[in-house]
Amino acid sequence: MAKTRATTAALALIMGLGLTQAFAQTTTTTEAPAAPAAPAAIDPATIQDYGVGQMDAKVKIVEYLSFTCPHCAAFHSEVYPQLKADYIDTGKVRLEYHEVYFDRYGLWAAMMARCGGEMRYMGITDIILDTQKDWAASDDPNAVVENLKKIGRTAGMDDKTLDACMKDAPMAEALVKHFETNMAADKIEGTPTFIINGTKHANMAYDDLKAVIDAELAK
Repeated sequence: MAKTRATTAALALIMGLGLTQAFAQTTTTTEAPAAPAAPAAIDPATIQDYGVGQMDAKVKIVEYLSFTCPHCAAFHSEVYPQLKADYIDTGKVRLEYHEVYFDRYGLWAAMMARCGGEMRYMGITDIILDTQKDWAASDDPNAVVENLKKIGRTAGMDDKTLDACMKDAPMAEALVKHFETNMAADKIEGTPTFIINGTKHANMAYDDLKAVIDAELAK
């Protein structure tokens, strides 16, 4: 299980995406040009957490995951398909993602996934987790951004839309504050962690998860 590291400043995570600008310019006038107005802040309380499954399902699972966490990618490839077929698609379970940002790559991936809105979010996160070793392996931030944008393009978004989403500093700050609030409330120490009908569970194999779900459905 990957250990969390406290994140105190979104701007530290989003550096490298061109979100900070130098406004000083050399001019022939005696007055410095006015700096562009700062984008309006976003209330973290307005951030939505997306998921899959019926909203009124008897069992609700909240998964705390990082898009750069190998254990999260393994759960997605090895356990999630069975969970979806047996419980989510049958209306018994609702799975909701709560994103955790260990690093800027994980935050960038979340910003790109959210760029498509709720309708595209789960499909994009499927690709992000399935291809984690490909897009997250580079030490070059520019390569990571380009690989994430390729995923966004496969979901039907153009570069203008992707650039606007991934350079949205107020959104990045709100996402970080939202994740920190969630983690503190649920006392999350690593990923993936699951809150199943209010009870916290560590990462587990499908048979163990199935037993927990069946016990909740039997109540």
